[in-house]
Amino acid sequence: MDIKHFYLKRNEDESGISGTGIVARGVILPSGHCVLEWLTFTSSIAIYKNINDLTEIHGHNGKTRLIMG
Repeated sequence: MDIKHFYLKRNEDESGISGTGIVARGVILPSGHCVLEWLTFTSSIAIYKNINDLTEIHGHNGKTRLIMG
């Protein structure tokens, strides 16, 4: 299984912190774990158990989309 790359594209910024457009990029590891890097002014990196957990937290009810690529 290969490493898969993805982006988070935010259409609406509820918090006023991350902005809109491509706000983060990440990878899905062969184990299913996801590593997410925020592209915001104050950047951070987070690890999630799986892509479902990541989108549940950061999807903002469809206002942020996961783009595979």
